[in-house]
Amino acid sequence: MAAKLLMRWDVRPETESEYFEFLVHEFIPGLNKLGISDIQVWYTQYGDCEQKLASGIAENTDKMQAALTSPGWDQLNDKLQQFVENFSQKVISATGGFQI
Repeated sequence: MAAKLLMRWDVRPETESEYFEFLVHEFIPGLNKLGISDIQVWYTQYGDCEQKLASGIAENTDKMQAALTSPGWDQLNDKLQQFVENFSQKVISATGGFQI
């Protein structure tokens, strides 16, 4: 069964433009190289929760685990942390549709 990575964060206001450049040019392509595809990022317009919700899918839990324990993930995550706060992540079974 496919595995879905769910991530949440708030963008540090002082890093908005650098964050966007990183997200488009490094983070999303980097996740794809790790075997995590169908990357989606949502912006929270209303409510008391993190500003961004992002997800990506791997073929199965073994491939997701391999991606998240790789040096490539460590590098991407370390750089993401320079631009965000209140970061959290979890891996769930991908059932299709919107999942939180």
